[in-house]
Amino acid sequence: MLKWAIVFAIISLVLGVLGFTTLAGATMGIAKILFWLAVIVTVILLVLGFTIAKKVT
Repeated sequence: MLKWAIVFAIISLVLGVLGFTTLAGATMGIAKILFWLAVIVTVILLVLGFTIAKKVT
């Protein structure tokens, strides 16, 4: 997910330089959503990892 967020951010920067501001804004919005979704999934898995590790040992 983070890889796709970076790809969309790069596409947004290129579109911004070329003057396609509407498309640049849309792709940056997608990049932001994907980034925060990746952060949320990472935090959830980290918390689950710590709680399961305590129960197993």
